[in-house]
Amino acid sequence: MAKEAKSGGGFLETVKTIVYALLIAGVFRTLFYQPFWIPSGSMKDTLLIGDFLFVNKMAYGYSYASCPSVKIPSIGINIDATHLCGWLDGDNTRILGGEPERGDIAVFRHPVTGGDFIKRIVGLPGETIQMKGGVLHINGEPVQLQLDGTFEETAGPQGPQRLRPRCANGPVGTGALCIKEKFVETLPGGHAHSILNITMQGSDNTPVYTVPEGHYFMMGDNRDNSSDSRVPNIAGGVGFVPYENLLGRASRVMFSSAGRSMLFFWTWRGDRFFEKIE
Repeated sequence: MAKEAKSGGGFLETVKTIVYALLIAGVFRTLFYQPFWIPSGSMKDTLLIGDFLFVNKMAYGYSYASCPSVKIPSIGINIDATHLCGWLDGDNTRILGGEPERGDIAVFRHPVTGGDFIKRIVGLPGETIQMKGGVLHINGEPVQLQLDGTFEETAGPQGPQRLRPRCANGPVGTGALCIKEKFVETLPGGHAHSILNITMQGSDNTPVYTVPEGHYFMMGDNRDNSSDSRVPNIAGGVGFVPYENLLGRASRVMFSSAGRSMLFFWTWRGDRFFEKIE
């Protein structure tokens, strides 16, 4: 009998330990840092498909979007941030709010779908944004661009979604060299970062957008391969991003996998451990 009681007690202790660990992990993920794995190439070459990073959730304070979402369709789990923290939604404010800066790479919730996106903040509330001939204009003035050679990668399926890169040197076969033009873009205020160009397309010439108060204009660094604020969210793009939809700021890549899974350690990129994000 005593042995059975001890066995039952050991099982309960194990369950309690797991529950406590999950609670601690949930609090840590909600208040401090959220893991994020780069699924697409919209932020190349700053961020590559397979980069694993932590998002600093303290940078901008907290809103409903700070609560975690857990979605595992295969077993029917669909817990959205609004289910847990919906009472904070709707007023576009934050608790302990911090102001995002131009040039920040931010993770945010899509205003319509609720999915997590990562882009660079280029437009602040009240500013006008326009693309003219592939050059970003802020408040009517072009940003500074400097040619910085090319970005080269091997053509072929990348990441778990097996996405193929687009190339400035035309469609190339698997295993061939895929080339994009590379520039250093300097934003007002002095923040400089790399952007890529593939071709001239519709998103390189846009209307003038006026960023509403309490919203931000987001763009991918891989300019010709990014769904961002240049397309309204009702048309499948991102549109203007409300302040309350920001999750946090990304500042450093922890490690990076060139394979189909971040668990495939033999595919980890040796030059991207703890890489600072510009």
